[in-house]
Amino acid sequence: MIADRIKNLREQKNMTQSELARCLGITRSSVNAWELGISVPSTQYIVELASLFKISTDYLLCVDTTATVAVDGLKEEDIELLYQIIKHLRDKNS
Repeated sequence: MIADRIKNLREQKNMTQSELARCLGITRSSVNAWELGISVPSTQYIVELASLFKISTDYLLCVDTTATVAVDGLKEEDIELLYQIIKHLRDKNS
């Protein structure tokens, strides 16, 4: 559930509801309502939350279990090495 994901991500960053609200320019009660499942964030805030927590919007929306890895600043050969490691781990766990 999106409510649980938001709360867990916030807690993993050791943020209070007020701190998260400040980052997003909203009220603490809005964050609280999201975490209680009373309301859901608008598309704008889904995107902002994903960016803030460095996750995909799919993960936040519980679409699937896909995760992203930021490769900014890495050389092409380093990115290729990461793909090889991921493939190895998938093969090993299959």
